[in-house]
Amino acid sequence: MAITAKDVAELRQRTGAGMMDCKKALEENNGDMTAAIEYLRKKGIAKAEKRADRSTSEGIVGGDVFNHGTSAALIEVACETDFVARNEDFGKIVTALLAHRVQSTAADIEAFLAEPMTGSPSESVEEYVKAAAAKTGEAVNVKRTVRFDAGANGQVGMYRHHNGKLATIVQVTASSPEVANHEATKELVKYIAEHVAASAPIAVDRSGVPAEKLEAERRVAEGQARETGKPEAMIEKIATGKVEAYLKDVTLMPQPWVRDAAITIAQLVADHGKKAGGAITVDRFARLQLGAE
Repeated sequence: MAITAKDVAELRQRTGAGMMDCKKALEENNGDMTAAIEYLRKKGIAKAEKRADRSTSEGIVGGDVFNHGTSAALIEVACETDFVARNEDFGKIVTALLAHRVQSTAADIEAFLAEPMTGSPSESVEEYVKAAAAKTGEAVNVKRTVRFDAGANGQVGMYRHHNGKLATIVQVTASSPEVANHEATKELVKYIAEHVAASAPIAVDRSGVPAEKLEAERRVAEGQARETGKPEAMIEKIATGKVEAYLKDVTLMPQPWVRDAAITIAQLVADHGKKAGGAITVDRFARLQLGAE
């Protein structure tokens, strides 16, 4: 029989399940509302949906480097309590989702969740997560995921904190495949990934900082200068100096290296490029910390 929008809305209201889940349940059960409800309960979907609005401040950030060091992926999987996050079963859920991310080239979280789950193609990644929620008895969701593919002239590195709550990846491009595969380059990406974890820069360099953010910093600096009674003729110069100091503080390349504050990340990159026999450019990085935006 034909499934109407009204039927789907009613099932959603009665179970709290998602629209697509309700539509599928009705289709699988020829429009029988009672059977569709039982179907959703068996799948654990209704219960999982009702948990969805609970706070998920715990969990694990998983990560992996693959394709001979040219690709890397991170995934943040959240749950409600640290007890569940440390549970072996939850760890297996994160491992399975990360394994799927290694196979997936989805550009965003929505596309990732809509894909058929690796090893269980009859259900989507989203359905797998909902079933996981039913199994753990807590709300479970994939909050963020990111993947880098550097190509033959590139290299990626990863740092993952021992508690599983913070992980970073970094991508560089070298002047040749030989330079990209040099041990110095492989060492460099690991050093930078570690540094990003510790220092939390917001961009590789000033070109990656939004113009509106710089303007906001300039306005604040100008206001502070006026509050302290500085002459109007000096205010622009003072503000420019504070913006430059801000950029040195929040962008990766000018930051002092966490292992040796006597050199900057830019100098570290140049030194490793010389060791590798070519030029190396830092393209991008990602930093996923549990519960942070």
